[in-house]
Amino acid sequence: MIPEFALNAVHQYAFRFSQAEVVDFARVTGDNNPLHLDADFAATTPFKRPIIHGMLGASVFTKVLGTEFPGYGSVYLSQTLEFLRPMFVDTDYEATFTVQAIDAAKHTAQILGEIRDVQTKKVTIRGIATLMHREKIL
Repeated sequence: MIPEFALNAVHQYAFRFSQAEVVDFARVTGDNNPLHLDADFAATTPFKRPIIHGMLGASVFTKVLGTEFPGYGSVYLSQTLEFLRPMFVDTDYEATFTVQAIDAAKHTAQILGEIRDVQTKKVTIRGIATLMHREKIL
């Protein structure tokens, strides 16, 4: 059995975003690109409907890594991101986080994060986070 936070440990998190959350994100960030907010405009794009801001989708990484795995006390040192497919409102997604490397001397870990569309099983966002946590990364 793999301990809660150790090499190869996996944590999963299910989520979805509403259009209201997309609107809130646009307001907070100032990114009011009509691709995210205007169905008529989005209909003229290859996506045919509004897509979620990539960074809103990726915000799940900081939510989970900062509050659940490894959790409170985590310090983000870096994050890579690949936006592989669009994400849409009112769609079920699952984020999977896998510990790929641990440096016990520095209390750091590299964690692969992948977000998948639950229905299609396709990865929408992928990235590697480097975190420090003095109490949980040993």
